[in-house]
Amino acid sequence: MTERRSLIEGVKESKKLTPKEEEFIYGDKRSTDSSKAATPSNTPTEANVSASPVLPQMTGRIPVTTRCRPEVATAIKRVSLQRQLSGVEPYTVQDIMEEALEQWLALNGYV
Repeated sequence: MTERRSLIEGVKESKKLTPKEEEFIYGDKRSTDSSKAATPSNTPTEANVSASPVLPQMTGRIPVTTRCRPEVATAIKRVSLQRQLSGVEPYTVQDIMEEALEQWLALNGYV
């Protein structure tokens, strides 16, 4: 049996990672981030401040905990399962919630 090693050790030995592998390891969608880059402006606004680069300590996915009504939790679980069975993306609860939050932030001028 081979000796176990950490993911980081395996990545160091790998010469080139596919974008899908990078997304899994680093937890970000590097291909879509470049298309969302904000254009700098001379007048600081709330939207420009929030569109600044991510803080160095906040790389990958950051856990955010919140509570919601049971109806909302049930609905999102149901939608997640239906979408997964239909093969429609996004289908994970995390991806659905993340997409919904991104849309809300964009609609309100924060992203």
